[in-house]
Amino acid sequence: MSIVSLTRRSLLGGGLAALTGCTSQPTPHPEPTPTPTPALEPVAQAQPAYVGPLRTALTRHLKPTTANPRHPVYAGAAAVVMVDGRVTASVAVGHALRYRAGPVQLPAAQRVAMRTDSIFDLASLTKIYTSILLLQQVDRGLVDLDAPVVRYLPGFTGTGKSAITVRMLLTHTSGLPVGATVKGLPTLAAKRATVLRTPLIKGVRPGSGYRYSSVGLMVAAQIVEKVTGKSLDAALKSGIGTPLGLTSTGFNPLKWLPGKARIAATDARSSRGLLRGVVHDDVAAQMGGVIGSAGIFGTAYEVAIIGELLRNGGVFRGKRLLSAGIVAEMLTDQNRGLPAVDPERPGRPSAHGLGVTLAQPWFMGRLSSAQSFGHTGFTGTSLLVHPGRRLVLALLTNRAHPNWSWSNPDPMRVAVANTIAAHL
Repeated sequence: MSIVSLTRRSLLGGGLAALTGCTSQPTPHPEPTPTPTPALEPVAQAQPAYVGPLRTALTRHLKPTTANPRHPVYAGAAAVVMVDGRVTASVAVGHALRYRAGPVQLPAAQRVAMRTDSIFDLASLTKIYTSILLLQQVDRGLVDLDAPVVRYLPGFTGTGKSAITVRMLLTHTSGLPVGATVKGLPTLAAKRATVLRTPLIKGVRPGSGYRYSSVGLMVAAQIVEKVTGKSLDAALKSGIGTPLGLTSTGFNPLKWLPGKARIAATDARSSRGLLRGVVHDDVAAQMGGVIGSAGIFGTAYEVAIIGELLRNGGVFRGKRLLSAGIVAEMLTDQNRGLPAVDPERPGRPSAHGLGVTLAQPWFMGRLSSAQSFGHTGFTGTSLLVHPGRRLVLALLTNRAHPNWSWSNPDPMRVAVANTIAAHL
């Protein structure tokens, strides 16, 4: 199968979706059954000034806006704000399910309201989790960030690829394209091997600039699996989920949830029908739903925990998952002086840490600073951390429900961030 360089949007428009990958054929691993109603950190008693305006801002985007005049930005949203590790705001608006396949708007009685503990397809926020899992192996001395990828994955072949280091996978400077073609391949093993053989973008030299690549995080996941001997979903459970007590985070939620009541829907107009609890990313779906760049589902609260873990130097509530040194490196700009090539966001900064993006006003708005970090996801999700304010914002929306092309979520992300910044 040939592999081509495409933008994230054109990949989905062409039915491919942004890519990610596992390593050796993963052994199916059941996720823990979550508690029926996961405990949510109590909201601080003294309500901050931004709580009301935050709800207003989220509600405003349930309808068309000046920036998105033809359609609502999303059907529903859930947001959690943490300050100093304490939840200061937890808000849900709109619907987790509003459309059936078609898309056709459901009668009011059949719609499902969004909840603060609704479970979302996190899309590319998965890349943060994959990066944490890989950096845990760096902490353990099992992986060298500056070693060539081929040291760990002999199948990582192709002209010029011997120069690609593990670090480059996490900083999007590898020169690998956005996605790879796996459709039509007969087995999961064949698809995984094809991901490793993905060629460099024509004319691009590894380390020469920032170019977003889901393939890079797919390959990173395969390193995790190789050195731990675990499938990616098992590594997620043992390395992050169990230590942090995350009962509503994992791949393939229909395997570990008792039903769909808490799941926010995504697409309702694709050939796959209504997607609810099934990964939106087509390539992830073709690879069993478990890959390194997309596929994890979770709640706003549990996403905020990941942000707080990193803000606090690798520790959450006394449990250390990463060394302080590796977190400091993770949150340091690795791309200083390099150009950014991003057709979707021309002029964006190249600033990027190890698995997280840094100082990006296009989604962070007035919460962007030299130290701010986070990530976005194609389904309308985002994580934003402002260390100077000791603040974490997990903003999850189902903007892909019923059709991802209905809205650009970036103006909404900026509006929400600015709303919080204005009331700090």
